[in-house]
Amino acid sequence: MSEKDNHTPDIEIGTAAEMEEVMRKYDRESATRIWEGKPKQVVRCVMAMFSLYCIWSTLFSTADLPIRLTAFLGLITVMGYLTYPARKNHVRPNSMPWYDIILMLLGAGSFFYYCINYTALVKVITSASKINPGTEGAIDGAWFYVILGVVGILCLAELCRRCVGLPILCVVGVLLVYTFASGQNLGRVIYTLFYGTSGILATPVQVCAKFIAVFIIFGAFLERTGISNFFIDLANSLAGSASGGPAKVAVISSALCGMVSGSSVGNTVTTGSVTIPMMKRTGYKGEFAAAVEAAASTGGQIMPPIMGAAAFLMAEYMDTTYANVAMKAILPALLYFTGIFLSVHLEARRLDLKGIPRDQLPKFRILIRSIYLLLPLVVLVWLVSTGARTLQFSASLAILLAIAVSLPGIFWDSHAQKQEGAVGHAVKETGTMILGSLEAGGRGCITVAVACSMAGIVAGCITVTGLASRLVNTVVNVSGMIPNKSLALFAALFLTMLCCIVLGMGVPTTANYCIMASTCAPILIQLGIGKIPAHFFVFYFGIVADITPPVALAAYAGSAIAKSNPMKTGINATKLAIAAFIVPYIFAFNPAMLLIDTGIFDIVLIVVTSLAGLFGVAVALNGYLWRKINPLLRVFIALGGLCMMFPGIPTDVVGFALVGGVVAWQKLGGKNAPA
Repeated sequence: MSEKDNHTPDIEIGTAAEMEEVMRKYDRESATRIWEGKPKQVVRCVMAMFSLYCIWSTLFSTADLPIRLTAFLGLITVMGYLTYPARKNHVRPNSMPWYDIILMLLGAGSFFYYCINYTALVKVITSASKINPGTEGAIDGAWFYVILGVVGILCLAELCRRCVGLPILCVVGVLLVYTFASGQNLGRVIYTLFYGTSGILATPVQVCAKFIAVFIIFGAFLERTGISNFFIDLANSLAGSASGGPAKVAVISSALCGMVSGSSVGNTVTTGSVTIPMMKRTGYKGEFAAAVEAAASTGGQIMPPIMGAAAFLMAEYMDTTYANVAMKAILPALLYFTGIFLSVHLEARRLDLKGIPRDQLPKFRILIRSIYLLLPLVVLVWLVSTGARTLQFSASLAILLAIAVSLPGIFWDSHAQKQEGAVGHAVKETGTMILGSLEAGGRGCITVAVACSMAGIVAGCITVTGLASRLVNTVVNVSGMIPNKSLALFAALFLTMLCCIVLGMGVPTTANYCIMASTCAPILIQLGIGKIPAHFFVFYFGIVADITPPVALAAYAGSAIAKSNPMKTGINATKLAIAAFIVPYIFAFNPAMLLIDTGIFDIVLIVVTSLAGLFGVAVALNGYLWRKINPLLRVFIALGGLCMMFPGIPTDVVGFALVGGVVAWQKLGGKNAPA
């Protein structure tokens, strides 16, 4: 703990107030109400009790699924309105307008009524459905339940506007209009969206309540063990002294921290407050420094083993295990971060940047003493990968271990600060840490749960109207007009990419993936792409929306810290994350990159050639190796890199010739040319 203070470089770190201001501006989850005094303690207790309920429910509850889900959403609604105001710029301490109280009571009351009266409600709906025989369900004759469903949906939609944003609501609104325009009656729609398991209570919310909530709580505990500081110090120790070291530190630390936090913007601000000033002092431009942090932080969501929250949904949609999803994500994640690392290194060489002096860096041997902080993560990965325990049990055990590994640091700090009463002070700090972690876990569940519920409405509208089959038939017919099958498939992939990026702008990755998994993934599967590659394809492009202009929230948050041009930062971040735009096309055409139907030799060959190909693409984008590269050679080495990244011996040979030729030309020609 104290060693960090002795060795961390003397850098200008933004104040807590500045960080909070950036988060409130670019991250809706941070634009919250201000509670002080006793009201604050009450709200904290509500959040903490919710976290305890989630852990108990996933481990021990035997109630019917709709009962557990409606109780979960009712509590989410209460916490949501207690946390998020109608407008983030008009917040007074301990103030909650009367209309927010009414919305909270109506919204939560709708779900709690469903929960408490589930058995009687099922009988009423079954009886009412006889009005419209032959359908899945209709409640035209039970107007109280129609109104109850409408109120519940509208209150949840308003909460979504506050904590998630308008983009996903626009999608929901368009689909609702299409649903009613297609001839569906109100009773049928409300039954599907509110009471059935094809709408709000569909797969996204089921996975959220069963798996994601517990893992979010685990992430909150893990962050309070000091593991983020450990990751940053470890990255500094490994790469801080290298050429352009601070940028490489940002890549490594953001990859490690991002897989735990699950928030691109949050990770950008948290680690960026340290790494971005370091990069600027080293000599990187503000736009580049902020872009490095944004790209690396966004990529944390594809970094196994945690992968944010979407990995659990992917496992459910692809009908496979969570461990299998994490395993298949390893190689693409490796390529993503290697691409950023190579670009950073080439930029450092071009600018002739130095690293941080070793005497200002944390000592690796000292950091080894804190390696016990990784124990919860290691145990979690082992339990999940071996299938020894359920995901819920594994996460719960990891939470207990996170509490255990935090105790040495708490007792050490207490002893250092107070010679008398150190034990009592440590016990108090431990209780505060546990309460704070439970509170943060509950608060973190709000946005994900609301986004998942809206994604369920999208899926419900698609189901009740049969829109999915129409979309599939339309794309298949359009693709059939292109005579070359490869070109037709590429066109379908390109259109899907655009849809994912557009729908993902300002939308949490989890919700974006749910929407694309319901709409675009079936199209790709119908076109002949396997289920796993199709879902990974939409997942990747949903993620890069956070760094793709014009709505690149992670890049804009980084630019606020670096005080750089937001649009230039977004463009730089897109260039740095070029692997995320290339790799999905590769595993769509050849799933070997996802470790599907391949052997050890093929895997090694893919890794080597893909890394060499990424080097070629990075050199082409940077325009510098040993000296400046002319435009024609940049085109050649870019083509060579792309050829090597596409699995296959012929393309590897062509790519090796192009990349090797340009490298040799640069090396030999550089002997007689100035640097």
